[in-house]
Amino acid sequence: MKVRKGDDVVVLSGKDVGRRGTITRVINETDKVIVDGVNMVKRHTKPQGQVMQGGIIDKEMPIHVSNVALWCKECGATRIGYRFDDVGVKHRTCRKCGGDI
Repeated sequence: MKVRKGDDVVVLSGKDVGRRGTITRVINETDKVIVDGVNMVKRHTKPQGQVMQGGIIDKEMPIHVSNVALWCKECGATRIGYRFDDVGVKHRTCRKCGGDI
């Protein structure tokens, strides 16, 4: 997967199309990501012991990685490319402007 935790992304399809957010978790087994403030659902929860309170809570659900695109500060939604510097360190680059991400 070419996206990582902490990347700024924009949603390409679904009910939250056009919304931007930061990836908070990557689930490699199912190729899904959790983006803060995107794909919110209401969960009805029961109280669990003394600490957790029951009720209706808003929760972020996973969204498939194909439905998000990395957000470049210069050119917007973009794909990711790779390049190696002189030392041999791999860097992620923007496919549109060629700048480092």
